[in-house]
Amino acid sequence: MANLIFFIALLVLLLPISAALLDAWLTDANATFYGDMYGGGTMQGACGYGDLYKQGYGLETTALSTALFNNGYACGACFEIVCRNIPGWNYCKKGSIVVTATNFCPPNYGGGTGHWCNPPYKHFDLSMKMFTTIAEYRAGIVPIYYRRVPCHKQSGVKFELKGNPYWFMVLVYNVGNAGDVYGVRIKGSNTGWLTMSKNWGQNWDIRGNLVGQRLSFLVTTSDGKTLELEDVAPSNWQFGQSYEGKYNF
Repeated sequence: MANLIFFIALLVLLLPISAALLDAWLTDANATFYGDMYGGGTMQGACGYGDLYKQGYGLETTALSTALFNNGYACGACFEIVCRNIPGWNYCKKGSIVVTATNFCPPNYGGGTGHWCNPPYKHFDLSMKMFTTIAEYRAGIVPIYYRRVPCHKQSGVKFELKGNPYWFMVLVYNVGNAGDVYGVRIKGSNTGWLTMSKNWGQNWDIRGNLVGQRLSFLVTTSDGKTLELEDVAPSNWQFGQSYEGKYNF
């Protein structure tokens, strides 16, 4: 009887989430927060997105523990999170949040209470704004339900160009659907398709001089889908500038 009451309470908590998707929820994780209510301390993270307001991620973000971060390949993935009530626990608020992975929560092997991001724990270190949306600030840490969800974007995939004439790097961001990029190829107007290497976070690089060429990209996400974006940057593109493809996943 107690189990039935708990299940009914869970259904009420998750409304209006479709009951058909309940088996997709995982419970082997916890959540804390870092930074302040305005995003201070959450910018310039390990995914390389820099100013999260400028890049369109804002405060709806999370850092991931080692078990979830996947050496930066998880950057850009979106998760839906619900605070999980347990017996004697009264810190949860109703409703869910959707956050994008933009940072890494590093392990702490020094002992004490700061070990939640150590392997093999699955842990979300949320922005304070997102944490206090689903739980009381005084809780500090809460058990959660979580699941991967599609990332919804209003414009095309974006590319920030970096480097120099002999070494080219691009930050890929604002990626829809799966969100996390697993492969990037680039084509200049005078070259064929060239495979880029993952540098760090969602920064991808290649050696060679592409200055003065129109740039196109092939982006592959973790679900195996590939999007071809022709002539993203014109021939007079500049380092330090961002360019937007015509489409998104």
